Amino acid sequence: METPTKQACRKNGYQKVTFEHKLFVIDQINNGQISANFASKKYNISRATIHYWMKKLSNYSNQKTFVSKDDEIKKLKERIEDLEGIKEFQQEVIVEFEKVTGEELSKKYLPEWLANEIQKKKKKLLK
Repeated sequence: METPTKQACRKNGYQKVTFEHKLFVIDQINNGQISANFASKKYNISRATIHYWMKKLSNYSNQKTFVSKDDEIKKLKERIEDLEGIKEFQQEVIVEFEKVTGEELSKKYLPEWLANEIQKKKKKLLK
């Protein structure tokens, strides 16, 4: 009677997975198309690995979106300038509309402070 010889226990080598494939799998899970358990079976990847990818991706996303305070202040100042320009344009359109129609709709439908600004602008344009 022969005794079975023990064979060396070898772990399976890991598969190299592209970053795009990782994003694809995580995106499917986050969008609710598949569960992490189903993705694990479908793509032959352990759930622990999938959760590890998701954790790493969230850290990557947080690092990617980090903005210094100075940069944030600069962007906010630019945004304020843009919005002030839009406000000026809208006020000019309202003034022109009131000149054409002959009705002062700004007093009826806009807040008092904004209606006063429009009236000042109208006086400037009439001079």
